[in-house]
Amino acid sequence: MPRVRRAVWVVVFPGSDLLDVSGPWEVLSNANDLLGYDAYALELVTPGTDDVRTRHGVVLGGARSLRGLAQRGLPDLLLIAGGSPVLPLAPAERSFARWLAEHHQRIPVLVSICTGAFVLGEAGLLDGRRVTTHWRWTTELRRRFPRARVVDDRIFERSGRVWTSAGITAGIDLCLALVEESHGRANAMAVAKNLVLFLRRSGGQAQFSEALRRQEHEVSPLRDIAGFVLEHLHEPLPVERVAQALGMSGRSLGRACQDALGESPAALVRRLRLEQARRLLEESSLPLKTVAQRTGLGEASTLWRLFTRQLGVTPAEYRQRFASALQAPR
Repeated sequence: MPRVRRAVWVVVFPGSDLLDVSGPWEVLSNANDLLGYDAYALELVTPGTDDVRTRHGVVLGGARSLRGLAQRGLPDLLLIAGGSPVLPLAPAERSFARWLAEHHQRIPVLVSICTGAFVLGEAGLLDGRRVTTHWRWTTELRRRFPRARVVDDRIFERSGRVWTSAGITAGIDLCLALVEESHGRANAMAVAKNLVLFLRRSGGQAQFSEALRRQEHEVSPLRDIAGFVLEHLHEPLPVERVAQALGMSGRSLGRACQDALGESPAALVRRLRLEQARRLLEESSLPLKTVAQRTGLGEASTLWRLFTRQLGVTPAEYRQRFASALQAPR
């Protein structure tokens, strides 16, 4: 493939979350390392001229001035880190929104991370588009920009040349999708492995996984049960093995699960196997037999029975309906 070099501006405001900047930056920089050239020529950009203090006090130095850099041309990819989602808009975001409204048509790809979607909205770029943001702010985004089609059940969303992501770590998943679109799935997965990601999530996943929802309600000594199960999902997980890993008896584990989670240990394992199988069907083309093996279900027939009983569809039907694919520009 020809070596295409894309100019990338990562725009940061005072009060942005550090991970909104560093997460995408690491994905694209790791892609450069993997590809062996600067496929993404990254510049840290600020509407002001000073160092930028992020929300929890870390100061980012070396950012380029927006106006100074723009005199040399515009980027191929503009990535906007989250700022303040409340009114009145902060001066740096207000001035940048005005600049973006004037120049956006000459920028091929526009990306917001977390509450960066509010800056896109102020620039008039969300009207008629499916967009998302951090779950805490989807209602406010919907109120402020009623012509946008705000969704709150996805971690990132693409609408034509505009990409928006949910909060914080979702920017990593969005940028992995950008790498996949330009350089293929194998390279995107290699970057994810280099970053030691536990899961690489598709845009269609909810902002909270079932495992995370359940961890909210786990109390000691169940605090580590979901993590242990997920780490050993491809292996047999009888109650006795899980109990031993948590330093409990099988009977004590059964009582604790029932009291705290409202289900048996076996039901919890089965639920997590199903969630992982759903993710593999959504994000990969692995044969059903391989999906069954990787999720500890053993045989494709077991996978079929679980899907039809729990979801009312076969695994093949589920994949056909929900397999992730980048939306065509619109």
